Amino acid sequence: MTHSGDHPSDHDHGQCVAGALARMEKCCAEKGLRLTPLRRSVMKALAETHVPLGAYEIVERLAAGGEPTPPMSVYRVLDFLVAEGLAHRIESRNAFLACGHPHDAEEVVVFLICERCGLTKEVASHAVGRDLAWAARAAGFEPRQRVLEVAGTCASCREAASAAAPGAAETAGAG
Repeated sequence: MTHSGDHPSDHDHGQCVAGALARMEKCCAEKGLRLTPLRRSVMKALAETHVPLGAYEIVERLAAGGEPTPPMSVYRVLDFLVAEGLAHRIESRNAFLACGHPHDAEEVVVFLICERCGLTKEVASHAVGRDLAWAARAAGFEPRQRVLEVAGTCASCREAASAAAPGAAETAGAG
């Protein structure tokens, strides 16, 4: 099964925030973990965008909302969210992204990262997981985590670049 976070530019993040907070509440209730106001605020900040955020960007967002927070506290919350599967660390960006759904052990999480706008889509794939497991076994390698990051250009940025290119209108109709 493949999950994708493809959202139009007029996407309302309210549902993303509500879903992320509901997942977090359920996770904490099931595991007997504390759902602190700071954990809720950091998750909300992550879920409000589909662009990975660094810890200091989260600190700035919280401060702008009247919630000044030391960076170390945000880092602790981010560690918690990642450990509980509620957020992902995007290694190449040194940033974090809310996780839209739980993953099973057979899935590999693939992040499609737009180099122009930063939009990051999370795709989980059993097929990639099987292929990666086979390649790792063949190499005698035991992976600790199975996350791939793919950099490129999203459809919106490609369309914008195409529309902005000189003569794009004439070329588009000349099929």
